[in-house]
Formats: sequence, C-alpha cells, structure tokens
Amino acid sequence: MDAKKEPERSPESLTEKEKWESLDRSGRVQYIWDYYKLPILIILIVIYAIGYSVYRSATHKDAVLYTGLVNVVSGEELEAQLTEGFLADQGIDPAKNTLTLYSGWYLTDDESSEYHEYTYATRMKVLAAIDGEQLDVVLMNQEAFDAFAQNGYLYNMKDLLQETDPALYEKLQDSIVANMEILEDNADDLVFNPDLEYVSETAEYPMAVDLSGAGIIHDAGFGDSVYLGILGNTPRRETAVAYLKYLCS
Repeated sequence: MDAKKEPERSPESLTEKEKWESLDRSGRVQYIWDYYKLPILIILIVIYAIGYSVYRSATHKDAVLYTGLVNVVSGEELEAQLTEGFLADQGIDPAKNTLTLYSGWYLTDDESSEYHEYTYATRMKVLAAIDGEQLDVVLMNQEAFDAFAQNGYLYNMKDLLQETDPALYEKLQDSIVANMEILEDNADDLVFNPDLEYVSETAEYPMAVDLSGAGIIHDAGFGDSVYLGILGNTPRRETAVAYLKYLCS
C-alpha cells in the first residue's frame, strides 16, 4: 500500500527553524537583513562611534597657542620657526600638541592694494577667532596694528609684562609701542549725515612690541616694522608671553 503523501505546507505555516533550513546561503543573508536590519544598523553605528572616538583620542593634539599673521607674509622657513621652533624651544611634544598659525590675513583700506579684496573675509575670521578665544598673538604691520588698536583688542603690554615677566619687560621696554584705542565716536552718525564733524574719545597706551630690532623676525629681513600684540581675552597669556620671549631671543 502506497504511503500517504504529505500535503504541501504554505510558507506561513512553517516554523522559523524550518524557514531557515529551507533557505540557501544568499536567502539566509537576505533573511537576516529583513528581520534584523534595525539592530544591525544600531550595532554598526555604535561600533563606528566607538572607533571614531578612539581615533580622535589617539590623534588629538592640545592647542598650545594660536598666532595670526596679518599683513605679514612669511616663507616656509619662518613659519617653521614660528610653530615647530617654539614647541622645540619650550620642550613641548609636537606629537601631542600644536601651535596654530593663521596666515593669508590682510587688513587694508587701500583700494589699490592687491590684498584689499581679502579685507572683509579677514575681518570676519579675526572676529570669529577672538570670540572663540582662538587667537592669542598677532604679528602685524603698522596698518593692521592700528586696526587692532582702535578696536581695543590688545593687552596693555607694559602692564602684562610687568606682571608676568618683569625681566622681559626691562629688556623690551624700549621696543614697546603705544597706539590709540577708540573708546567712543560718532562714526555711525556720519553715515547718515556726512556734514557732521567726526568726534571721538580715545585712550593711548602701550599695546605691542616692535620685533624689528632683534630675534627671529629681525633675521627674516622684513623691510617694515613687524609688531607683536597679545589679545586681551586670551586664556593663554603666559604662553603668549613665552612666545614673545622666544621671538626676541
């Protein structure tokens, strides 16, 4: 007597184990993806986040100082002295620390200057860097020095050096240069009424050091004076003073 043939079962009636055993290799991969793609995606995201965190931790460098070159053009040799040279002088490990040097910044009111087109972008970058406390030291020519001074961005250099390094102040006092901060003026009123006379309230105090007399900047051979100013809101003022000392050595 012939064995009774089992009726065919619909896919819906199969158990999960039976479904799994009936699939070939590609079918099993698709099955896993269809049923477990959300947990798989979550696991992949977690693995990526952990890996990225480990990578960032392993490659992270602490910011020692932020220096800006404004209206000052330097070559590769000078840039190396302004960055790696200072770290080496201070015995700071460059594998774990960095000195950021901003270059290509220009401030000028001279419309005939080839750098005039960069002035607006530089102003935005300077303001963002100052607001973010990511600009500690600025090396600049006279025109840029005037702009920083007028806006009150710079430390009183005499007070700063007398407080942090009196010996350095004694050495550099003849190179410390005063400039004018505009405390208040009617410039906005002149926009609407140019017939008004310009009136301003100012304060003059020592704001920068002329680096042209000695040290790395002098050796670089700039034709005009290069001034170093320290930003008034810097959280790294001791390092900024050490940087000044290094540049004058």
